[in-house]
Amino acid sequence: MRLLSSVALATCLIGAPAAAQVAPQTSIAEMATTPLVKLQIAENLRTPPDEASIQVGTQARAPTAVAASAANKEKTERLLATIRRAGLRERDIQTQGIQLQPEYDYVQDPGARSGRQVFRGYLASNTIQLKTRDIPKLTALLDTLTAAGADTVYGPNFSISDPILLRREARVRALARGMSEAMEYARSSGFTKVTLLSVEEGTSYRGTDVVVTGSRINYAAPPAPPPPPGIERSQADALVAPGQLETGVVLNLIYRMER
Repeated sequence: MRLLSSVALATCLIGAPAAAQVAPQTSIAEMATTPLVKLQIAENLRTPPDEASIQVGTQARAPTAVAASAANKEKTERLLATIRRAGLRERDIQTQGIQLQPEYDYVQDPGARSGRQVFRGYLASNTIQLKTRDIPKLTALLDTLTAAGADTVYGPNFSISDPILLRREARVRALARGMSEAMEYARSSGFTKVTLLSVEEGTSYRGTDVVVTGSRINYAAPPAPPPPPGIERSQADALVAPGQLETGVVLNLIYRMER
């Protein structure tokens, strides 16, 4: 079948009218007269984040599933009450997962070739995701959550709540750079101007996340030490550094060079 297709294609090319065979040559000649410049321009702007997401969790162990669930429910309700008192909005509080699972110890009996599992009890856990826009008070919020019974903490993950304005500015700068670079190619090739033919856009996003993780299910965490003398609470809050996030656009541009 492959051989027959090749022969048929050759027959079509030989029997094609002369005008149809000249068309590609005309197109190439036109392209030589007004060649194209294809550029990819990335423009990014850096800014401090204005919101942070945190995952906190509670855990409880008990001999029975009912007892573990009840104990964890009490801890979760206490944690949620503290979160609401901290001023977080309901739409910024979301349950991420509830788990209940058995736990076993692995015991190796003397003289036995293999060990065996011994049932220890049940572990119940609940994970809640929070979002806060009060970045300067982030350290204080983490202290409050752990004091209220949070056994696990993951985060913060920083973000920009409304990147539209930043991308708009990045887009303007990227187009200006694209025109400037296209004109450099044009002048170097003996042309005097360029015309923009096509724009394709993608989004660029990069950030530096500061992650704090912890677990205190098996032991009582010691209280946080007070700030050293002479350091205000606002300075202590800066121990969680939000850094900066990079937001921008990537433009694929096509210009036509003209005389």
